[in-house]
Amino acid sequence: MTATNDAKQEEALVEVEEPPANAPTARRDFGLLWAGQSVSLFGDQFMTLALPLLAVTALGASPAQAALLKFALFLPFLLLGLQAGAIVDRLPRLATMIGANALQLVAFGAIWLLAALHSLSFVTLLILITLSGCAVVFFQVAYTSYLPNLYRHPKDLHRGNARLALSESTSQALGPMAAGPVIALLGVVLGIAADTVGFAVSVLTLLLIKHREPPRERTVRERGWMRKSVGEGLRFVIRHPVLQPIMTCGATYTFFLTMVMTSLVLYCRNELGLSPQWIGVVVGAAAAGYPIGNVISAKLGERIGYEKALAVSAAISVAGIVSMPALGSIGGVAGVCGLIFGSIFHCVGEGSYSPTSLTLRQLIAPPEMLARVGSVQRFLIWGMISLGSLAASIATALVGLTGAMWIGALGTVLCLPALLRKGMRTAVFSTVVPKENNAVRAGN
Repeated sequence: MTATNDAKQEEALVEVEEPPANAPTARRDFGLLWAGQSVSLFGDQFMTLALPLLAVTALGASPAQAALLKFALFLPFLLLGLQAGAIVDRLPRLATMIGANALQLVAFGAIWLLAALHSLSFVTLLILITLSGCAVVFFQVAYTSYLPNLYRHPKDLHRGNARLALSESTSQALGPMAAGPVIALLGVVLGIAADTVGFAVSVLTLLLIKHREPPRERTVRERGWMRKSVGEGLRFVIRHPVLQPIMTCGATYTFFLTMVMTSLVLYCRNELGLSPQWIGVVVGAAAAGYPIGNVISAKLGERIGYEKALAVSAAISVAGIVSMPALGSIGGVAGVCGLIFGSIFHCVGEGSYSPTSLTLRQLIAPPEMLARVGSVQRFLIWGMISLGSLAASIATALVGLTGAMWIGALGTVLCLPALLRKGMRTAVFSTVVPKENNAVRAGN
């Protein structure tokens, strides 16, 4: 009887002390974060289309040189990704986000102004894009580590991640359709201006957020602190029974998916004989699946549990990717429809997987290591993008575009064993549930 009474009292305590799921201040601050990022992400689509066009049409760069712009933007993830986590863990995350977006505002504002004055050179553009890429590294690490400060309850945290992911996927789906006509009508320089305005809006909304993080405990920066801090983050991820499988799955998936997506455009053109208009439909169809996956992500995690939601989402995505070369090989209208179907289907799974894995990472990682764990994830994913592109180039040279598509598609299946391995379910339950209960009991 005593144990029963204690249990009832504990349950009552949980009910009394559990905070509102959406406190007004948290809702307001999240709304500002969400709105600012939605506008900024939409502006990024203008930049994606405008920068290569600016390089080729206004600066006289070759297509090969224009491709270096994307390399310059993502190179800082390989050079600074791990170190950024160690640094951000010692800084206020909101202030880091504001500073990083302000730097991007300055970089793209300079590109816009110099282009408008016809004073922009390709080398200057490359330098400014690299500078912006450095800011992106620090923003992304701080950005994925900040939301747990607003939402402590796992359900609210997952919903917040799903909404932010929805903005990203919606901008990817609708942004290019809006950016294309605007750039065609007003020119590439005003396309750059749209991205600059997006960063200005993001900085303003971040400045309006009232929530402030609790003060950090000051630590002495002894010699070798960076190496030690980075090593702690790596060891934590490698040894963790949940984070290690999630990141192994994500890195494997990204490597082989990059092979598929790198080969897709030329595969459609050379092997299937599609026109540029139809190639655009096939490539653009991928973005249509993300919002669907983002919307179902939160409900799926609540209904069947995070570990099952991850496995189901990954399986859906892999099935969609494998179906692309399989259905595309039919040829004709049926082959094109099959490619579009597979593209949408795999993005439904990916759109569900991403916020779920992010929520688990935020719940599991200790507050003082959130940024470092996030930086390991970013380092692995963006690193696999560059390596996957290289692998696609080698595979195409050896076995052709169709062979490269099949290697990439079948290779994504290798991401599933990490999530389906024995003990994953128990590990998720033991690491997440106690943390949730402790947060509730503490009234956080």
